[in-house]
Amino acid sequence: MQQQQTQMQIPKLSQNITLRGSTEIVTEFFGYAVNSILYQRGLYPPSTFEVKKKYGLGMLVSSDEEIKNYLVSVLDQINEWLIEKKLEKLVLVISSVRTRETVERWVFDIETDSEIGLEENEENVKPTEGGKGGEKNKKYEKSKQDITNEIAAIMRQIAASVTFLPLLEDECSFDLIVYTNKDSETPQEWEESDPRFIRNAETVKLRSFSTKVHSVEAAVAYKAESPLNV
Repeated sequence: MQQQQTQMQIPKLSQNITLRGSTEIVTEFFGYAVNSILYQRGLYPPSTFEVKKKYGLGMLVSSDEEIKNYLVSVLDQINEWLIEKKLEKLVLVISSVRTRETVERWVFDIETDSEIGLEENEENVKPTEGGKGGEKNKKYEKSKQDITNEIAAIMRQIAASVTFLPLLEDECSFDLIVYTNKDSETPQEWEESDPRFIRNAETVKLRSFSTKVHSVEAAVAYKAESPLNV
């Protein structure tokens, strides 16, 4: 008689997510996402990238010192704005060096739970509506594996973007545009920018991920090919 073998599934361990911990996750995601886009869209030679293991994937990151220093500077400021709950959107703009026309906009919309605070020595909890005395408040909890899986799904979509995005025929450069709330001050080394929208754009919505504290939704807009004159 054939015996059926069964195995108990190991439960996922949920972790209490703090504002600072979530900020580290989101900031790190932005760093890897920007590097992946720069590689996949061919803005720099493949030889200037190196593979790092992250999210269960082989992620490509730039080894160019100028690019690395620029990204560190931007990510440090993004980290600060996330902690202060002021960051609303990060946009990576790809434009033609020859015409300065924007050809792609990679948009990452960020929502932050407004009720979470930054108490390092206390649990960040969200009060439950109509809670009675002695009841536990709802915590910001999510397993690290679930967050990693959601981020990995976005990274796979970025890697697959070459299958649906038009070929970048001109030499292109990139800029990072950050949207913050009205209470934010612009650092001295930063400058005001226009949105750099694309005329006749096609938009593809990508996957999203959430840490319970922050939610990030991704999309890419690109210049649609002009219809042929008949």
